[in-house]
Amino acid sequence: MKISDIQKILEAEVICKADMLEREVKAACGSDMMSDVLAFVKEQAALLTGLVNPQVVRTAEMMDMHCIIFVRGKRPTLDMIEMAEDRDMVMLCTELEMFTACGKLYSEGLRGGSGK
Repeated sequence: MKISDIQKILEAEVICKADMLEREVKAACGSDMMSDVLAFVKEQAALLTGLVNPQVVRTAEMMDMHCIIFVRGKRPTLDMIEMAEDRDMVMLCTELEMFTACGKLYSEGLRGGSGK
């Protein structure tokens, strides 16, 4: 699924890297625990989270993720935005709760990133 499709489905605001919305992601992962992301994500995925700290960007980078989606109206800090821009990661923000956002993406064909 293209990131631009994710943005439309979630009615999300693009925070950075709008020029990279045509990138593809193979799966999605929804978690506020970065240790779970590190342990269970096996495919290139978009990360949905309500956690707002630099560790989110570092974890996404380690897992070769192209897109971070902040749920529940959470917004990244300026430092986080700069980190994402430096790493060519798209950042999106949606007002949806994580459960709803994940459900919408799943219903449109995007699957979990656990490799199962």
